[in-house]
This record gives sequence, C-alpha cells and structure tokens, in this order.
Amino acid sequence: MKVTLVRGRYCEDDWTANIELDEASTLAELHDAIQMAVGFENDHSFSFFLSRTDRSRTREYFHDDDESIDTKTVKDMFPLPEKQSLFYLFDWGDEWVFKISKTRKSPQQALPGVTYPRVESESGTKPVQYPSDDDDE
Repeated sequence: MKVTLVRGRYCEDDWTANIELDEASTLAELHDAIQMAVGFENDHSFSFFLSRTDRSRTREYFHDDDESIDTKTVKDMFPLPEKQSLFYLFDWGDEWVFKISKTRKSPQQALPGVTYPRVESESGTKPVQYPSDDDDE
C-alpha cells in the first residue's frame, strides 16, 4: 500500500511510505501499520473514508468504533469504486489525512523470514505529531 500524507495540523513537508502487508489485513490492522510507519502515538480516534477527494463532502466512512473496521479487509476495499479514493483520517482535531492506494496489481508471495507489515520504502520528511517549542528555534 502506498500511504501519502495529504495534510495535518503540523504538516510541513511531503511524506510517502510504501507499506507491505497481507491483503487479508483489516482496516484496523492497516491503521496500526500506518501508525507504525509514521511513528505517531496511537492516542486518538481514526477513520477511513471513500471519497472523490480528501475534502469532498460526500464520504463513506469506516470508523474506529464501528465493527466494519475489524471486518473490512484491504482486499474488500480494492479495487475502489470509480472516481473514489481511500483516505485515512487520524485525530479529528489535528486532521492528519493520508491517501491510501495500491502499489501492485496482483498480490506477491510473502518473503521467508520477513515480518509484516513492514515499511518497504519511504520518501520525504516524516511528520512530527506533536512538535516541541524547541523545533521552532
């Protein structure tokens, strides 16, 4: 999965990570993988949503307090409906929004001895969830 930072309260630079995980992973497990990749404290509510853009008013939500988050899998989500993208929203106050897309057309075999999920690659500057005042100096 390709995870691209779209926006967030303290977003200053671009950041993208390619995360390898089992297509049978649930949205809750995808949430955990993104948290691991970005290095945030997992201390806020989150949701996934399908929408044309990250700011579209028409959205289909999958909330962290909804059973679908634990049953809906990555395989269930893709391919996405036409003209729709999948977004991950973490922390409704700081509104960290990430766009989620597939990086491969077909699944690949797991590599022996590799623990999944794992960050396969990343580019840009990893965002800081709670920048300290010292970061401004």
